[in-house]
Parts: sequence; structure tokens; C-alpha cells
Amino acid sequence: MDAATITTPAVLILLGPPGAGKGTQARMLEEKFGLIQLSTGDLLREAVAAGTEAGLAAKAVMEAGDLVSDDIVIAILRDRMAQPDCAKGVILDGFPRTTVQAEALDDLLESNNQKINAAISLEVEDAEMVVRISGRYTCAGCGEGYHDTFKKPAEDGKCDKCGHTEFKRRADDNAETVASRLAAYHAQTAPLITYYEGHGVLQRTNAMGKIEDIARDLEEIVGRAMK
Repeated sequence: MDAATITTPAVLILLGPPGAGKGTQARMLEEKFGLIQLSTGDLLREAVAAGTEAGLAAKAVMEAGDLVSDDIVIAILRDRMAQPDCAKGVILDGFPRTTVQAEALDDLLESNNQKINAAISLEVEDAEMVVRISGRYTCAGCGEGYHDTFKKPAEDGKCDKCGHTEFKRRADDNAETVASRLAAYHAQTAPLITYYEGHGVLQRTNAMGKIEDIARDLEEIVGRAMK
């Protein structure tokens, strides 16, 4: 069934740790199925910039140095999902993060006569992810990405794309920080895996392969979920 035949907007959730490729795969699914990727961070920034009621509430909380409440995030999400470009459906990236948020999301969707079509877990191997993320660096000139193991410049110390000789690494892209982020992700997400498995919407895919192979698997999962 083509996405255009869906009368109720689809709702998909991507679960996966930093570096699992959620952003890359979400963009490919957007193009394939006409969906809109919604990232919590982006939504907050957009709502604040637009000066919506929920955005102003979020701005006040953030300026006070506090965490934005689930109620505010849900309100911002509700406003965004009501926009015309979300008519075919959305891919949620970074939300929900807890079972309390998952339950709030269920309530929001129920009020809109919607449901979660699939919660897709991008399965990774922690040890390999530490190597993958901690080895990343970029050209300081053009931003071209490189890796200590998987993608070195053809000429050592010189960018293949622009010839620049300076490179930079993200401060948090080190083995210790990555391992800590992975541990936090698993602790936080394990209950969500159980939650969505119990609701019969959890799908798993191996996210350690080639980008195109992962994309093909995700297209099959999403295609089935949207029927």
C-alpha cells in the first residue's frame, strides 16, 4: 500500500543510542514515505523561536535552568503534529525517553484517533559503537567526516575534499564518554523496549551493517507497519 493511501497519519518511533544512525535513516524514510522527522530538541527550539504558548512556557523553564516538563513537550509535539506537512505521518526521534512519556504520548495519540504503528529499535554492539564514535573527526575547513579506522584521508593530515590540514574532534567523542552515554541509554531505554513489546508494536533491526542494508530493512518494517 502506498503511503498516499493512508488516511490516519502514521506514527513511528526510532529507538537507538547516539551514533546508531537514527538521523541518517530517518531522513531516508522521510523521502521514501513522505513522513516528517520530529526531534525533541529541534521542536523545542522551533517552538521557542515561533513564540507559541507552549514555546514561551518552555523558554521560561529553560531560562530558569530547569528541565522542560513532559506536559510542555507533549503540548509542543501536539502543535507540531497538527501542521499540514505531518499529514502522512511522523518519525519521532528522541521522544519518548521514559515509560511516563510513552504513556503521555499514547494519550495524545488516542485523542487524535492515532496510534503508534511501530517502535523500531536499532540494535547495536556497545564495544563496536565505542570504536565507531570515539574515532570520528572532521575537517576544520569543510566539515568532511573521517575516522581513525574506517575512513582516513588518502594523504595523511590533508582533507581529501578541500585540502585543509586542520581537523577537529567533538569533546564528547571519546571512549569513556561514549561508553557512559551508551550505558545511560540502555538503562533508560530498556523499560521502553519492554513497554512497546508489550503493546505489540516493537520491531528490531540490526544497525551494525551497511547504511543501505539497514535502510532496506527499515523500509520493509515501515512499509508493513503503515498498511
